[in-house]
Amino acid sequence: MDALAGLLEGPRASGAFVLRIVLDPPWSIRVQDGSPLCLAVMLSGEASIEPDHGEPVRLRPGDVAIVRGPDPYVMSDDAAIAPQVIVHPGQRCVTPDGVDLRERMALGVRTWGSDPDGSVQLLLGVYEEVGAVGQRLLDVLPPLLVVADDTWDSTLIPVLAGEVTRQGPAQSVVLDRLLDLLLISVLRVWFDRPETQAPAWYRAHTHPVAGEALRLFHEAPANHWTLERVAAEVGVSRATLAECFRSAVGTPPMTYLTEWRMALAADLLRQSDATLNVVARQVGYGSGFALSSAFKRVYGVSPQEHRSAVPAR
Repeated sequence: MDALAGLLEGPRASGAFVLRIVLDPPWSIRVQDGSPLCLAVMLSGEASIEPDHGEPVRLRPGDVAIVRGPDPYVMSDDAAIAPQVIVHPGQRCVTPDGVDLRERMALGVRTWGSDPDGSVQLLLGVYEEVGAVGQRLLDVLPPLLVVADDTWDSTLIPVLAGEVTRQGPAQSVVLDRLLDLLLISVLRVWFDRPETQAPAWYRAHTHPVAGEALRLFHEAPANHWTLERVAAEVGVSRATLAECFRSAVGTPPMTYLTEWRMALAADLLRQSDATLNVVARQVGYGSGFALSSAFKRVYGVSPQEHRSAVPAR
């Protein structure tokens, strides 16, 4: 597993909010639901996306946008139009005056809008939680990124468009996995652009030394890694490993491993009721006490405090 694969395990969709939106101009929607990540796929027509602190970007058919939350943004057919719909947490849609629009704009299975035959159609996929691992990925993304239709070729878009309005066994799981695949595909295309300032851990995956060390850390974080053992696995000296890894990734190898283990532990604490000792063993610590000391050093709170806290939205 490379670094990108490991980090993409974090924002894996589970019961994600996936919707087909059908509209006729003029329209404007302000999204302030606090979600950490949203994918918008333009199927027909055009739209503008404008973050609260950024310039509007125009989407055309086949374009895919990734919006990093939780800051609000506006989607519209014209950036000059005042919002007509406000989206709140829980995907609650109201007018600017607070009138609920759930029933008025429902158009069928996972379909919402003003006109079932509208000229504007787009898919929206919302990740409502990403966890500590996913946050490491989101932290390197801009508030808004767009991959244009003419810069890549994805067969996933028509498949997702065809599945979104279907009903059937495990349909939500099908949509979750398709959304995950689309996210991975878009991010790979975006990271590989020459003009993109891809994070060091992504660029390092092709490095013969640092890339191999990253793979070991992500595939087996629970192993009792030492600098000497990692160096032996990679086939270099400890000094060469330390120098190459720091140069390629930006941090010493064991520091990176500690941060990765802590992110995994943070998600395990929130996603399960496993004891601290069990979580410790899963991320490479011999006891709950050892994990607790490291966790508090990295996050500033104890594992128990982290587990009982309400996730930020």
